[in-house]
Amino acid sequence: MTIIPARPQDAMLIGASVVDAIGEEIAANLAGENHTVNDVIDMFVTLAAREDSQYSYRNALVAVDDDGTPVGVCVGYDGAKLHELRRPFFDTVTEKLGHHFEGVEDECEPEEFYLDTLAVLPAHRGRGIASELLKAMIERARECGKPVGLLVDKDNPRARRLYERVGFVQVGERPFIHVLMDHMQYPD
Repeated sequence: MTIIPARPQDAMLIGASVVDAIGEEIAANLAGENHTVNDVIDMFVTLAAREDSQYSYRNALVAVDDDGTPVGVCVGYDGAKLHELRRPFFDTVTEKLGHHFEGVEDECEPEEFYLDTLAVLPAHRGRGIASELLKAMIERARECGKPVGLLVDKDNPRARRLYERVGFVQVGERPFIHVLMDHMQYPD
């Protein structure tokens, strides 16, 4: 297994991984009554193929197996750029799903490098791929000179254990789309 920078052709993996990471409930809420979860995945694929969104392939690392098949993804970016990177998300949600976002809380601090999405394809889980993706993203964050921050759902102890094994510690709580999450950072 190797970790590589994501490429435009990884947009489908990134889009599906974002929906996997946010969970079915949030994806269904984004879809609303007039759209499906597949429409939400398509929207995130569109954002992943762009160069200017928070979900852009440019902000992602991909784990590939020995034959080059992508098996996992991690998306992260400088938290100081959240507002500029999030604008394409808001615009695309309005265009594709008809939603308008107002008053959405910032999911990260400007002083941190934010780890937005981590996902490994189900058939490849339990092999340490997520840990390797986290470590590679921590290295990318060091280039920004900022600690890595992330949010973890209070109802996801498995993810929390993974983050703690890698070295993340809880530094507080933070809302994400009106749900209170644990805010964790990797101390640098």
